Amino acid sequence: MLHTSFIEIDRTAFKKNLQFIRKQVGEHPVISSVVKGNAYGHGIEQMVGIAENYGIRHFSTFSTDEAFRVFNTSTKKSQIMIMGMIDDESLPWIIDNGIGFYVFDFDRLSAAVKVAKQLGKRARIHVEIETGFHRTGFEWEEREDLLAAIEQNKGCLELQGLCTHYAGAESVANYVRVKAQIANYLEYKKWFNEHGISFRCYHSACSAASLSYPETIMDMVRIGIALYGFWPSQETYMANFKQLDADMKNPLKRLISWKSCIMSIKNVKMGSFIGYGNSYMAPRNLTIALIPIGYCHGFSRNLSNLGKVLIHGKILPVVGTVTMNAISVDITDLSKPKKGDEVVIIGKQKNNEITVASFSESIQQVNYELLTRLPADIPRKVKP
Repeated sequence: MLHTSFIEIDRTAFKKNLQFIRKQVGEHPVISSVVKGNAYGHGIEQMVGIAENYGIRHFSTFSTDEAFRVFNTSTKKSQIMIMGMIDDESLPWIIDNGIGFYVFDFDRLSAAVKVAKQLGKRARIHVEIETGFHRTGFEWEEREDLLAAIEQNKGCLELQGLCTHYAGAESVANYVRVKAQIANYLEYKKWFNEHGISFRCYHSACSAASLSYPETIMDMVRIGIALYGFWPSQETYMANFKQLDADMKNPLKRLISWKSCIMSIKNVKMGSFIGYGNSYMAPRNLTIALIPIGYCHGFSRNLSNLGKVLIHGKILPVVGTVTMNAISVDITDLSKPKKGDEVVIIGKQKNNEITVASFSESIQQVNYELLTRLPADIPRKVKP
């Protein structure tokens, strides 16, 4: 193995997740696969290939560099939409290649109009409106100026979408706020319609909103975490629990496994300290396996003396301090361990599993954070 670990992606699990999402949102809406954060740690190149194989033809990214990766990977001429960062220097490439992008302030709108006129092409824009998230989006008070800017530049703008984003649709604590946002969005939509402006696509729902607020399912849904097999939150899962089939109470299947191998084995006498400092003293004679992954690979230092891995199908503890490149694991009770034996950091082995949730809860990270912190240089392999 050239690298110290690898990530394995299960394409069949993606197919099942997509089928579940399609059942939830209905046949009409476009499902945009959100691949920001290196496809939630799964790998943009790998996920675009898998998604297109199962019929996805629309991808959402946060930034231009992610869109560039999707563009270079796609073999189906899929649509791409940038929801966040774009610098003005990237606009010629974006507009020339027909990539959609959010416009949420007048600076970006003006820059898009300028480049579109220079190229003689229409900029495919998604107008983002402020409904109560207070991050990006045109304010209600700016609507007259926005309308004027759109009408003055109709010839170089393609109004791809009217969009917004909800402030925590995964938590019931935000119910009142989200409902108010939905009402604000519909008011903005109505106002545009009354002034003769229509958009090709109306979209506002992420995974959580799609699963918890059916009224947010419009022409398109932007699905991220759910396509990778994770509920946006435990609350989202519980809200849908009664509606799930009795024989399939968790229809979302994890795509990701993270695996390494035993690098070396050492015997340690009772009373000896293991690794840096004195955070762990052997309570008996131990056999220790060194695994070549550490905090530079995304295995947090906070998992020192807390983390777990799977070897020979058994859940075994990390002992001592997690270092930059390695962890020590107590394998004393294993029968005939040897160098090269498979180590599962996240995933299944025989009858046991270490989930991303159990992994992340040990260090108080949410699933999203742990997944997106997995370094991009860890190889991603798609299961055949």
